[in-house]
Amino acid sequence: MSAYHYIIAFLLAFIVTVITTPIVKKIAYQFNIVDKPTGRKVHEGDMPRLGGLAIVFGVVAGFLYLTPESPYMTRIVLGALIIIIVGIIDDKMTLSAKTKFIGQIIAALVVISSGLHIEYVTIPLYGKFEFGIFSYVITVLWIVGITNAINLIDGLDGLAAGVSSIGLATILIMSVLDNQMLVVALSVILLGPTIGFLFFNFYPAKIFMGDTGALFLGFSISIISILGLFKSVTLFSLVIPIVILAVPIFDTFFAIIRRMINGQKITRPDNKHLHHRLISMGFSHRATVFIIYGVSTFFGISAIIFTASTLWGSLLIIILVLLTLQLTHEIVGQIDKNRQPLITFLKKITETKPTKPVIKRE
Repeated sequence: MSAYHYIIAFLLAFIVTVITTPIVKKIAYQFNIVDKPTGRKVHEGDMPRLGGLAIVFGVVAGFLYLTPESPYMTRIVLGALIIIIVGIIDDKMTLSAKTKFIGQIIAALVVISSGLHIEYVTIPLYGKFEFGIFSYVITVLWIVGITNAINLIDGLDGLAAGVSSIGLATILIMSVLDNQMLVVALSVILLGPTIGFLFFNFYPAKIFMGDTGALFLGFSISIISILGLFKSVTLFSLVIPIVILAVPIFDTFFAIIRRMINGQKITRPDNKHLHHRLISMGFSHRATVFIIYGVSTFFGISAIIFTASTLWGSLLIIILVLLTLQLTHEIVGQIDKNRQPLITFLKKITETKPTKPVIKRE
């Protein structure tokens, strides 16, 4: 199959999503599938949140055109269908976290039943390390983990769609370089609709992707990473998808740790995610999204460089990435925590005239 076919598939998936998004928006309003503003959300007024269905329509169009073949494909499609159904029901009725987890686990088990799972890793200076029976557990954790990582970062207009697009573009480049045509095909038919949806979802958004889109994108990216980036099944190939999706993965990781420390349920939503912290620091909605886009792009480029590095070079990249993540999170958290004293200090050192005392009126 020539590059021409992949370009056609990308454009077809892109156009179908652009055409169907306004239709899905009307359907969402008609059936009252809307996201209402709450204390932890930044939008005002009711917003249709079934937009992920338009992404699904685009993916289906691209899929039918390219018809990528794999012995795992039937079960993968069935797993994706389960995720889509769970997402649509949640967008309409707001399912409990437990119910959504059960749906995700069922979808993951359906995929694993096809024979697709992570069996072992090859550790340098040690050799092959077999996971044995735990390979199924690790695969389920990976699929469910990435699915929820994309879902949790979907907190600002265009954020989940943009970060997913950057991740998919990175996977596409790496799969082209490694001649993994199945992954190329799947990346193309996912990237087209995700970018197309951004035309309606970027700030100020006209529609949200909802759990239908966020869960579907997370699930799809997790499967693509298993199909392509775990192909060599080495310790470093295991790290590559983590680097590509570093922002949503570590934002989710820190959220779990934060809630455990505070004695909260790990499924309880809060407003302490990276994007919430950036906004509370004074960054605009659009600036916050672009900052996270920039960080995601940095990690995407790091992943591409990672694949061409030597053993010690790869280790150095891992260390630098982890340090960058930790420092970024801590600095943002500290500045957010102390922003008022910091602002007061900056005002004091820049004042040139004495200020009049403020008289408080009871």
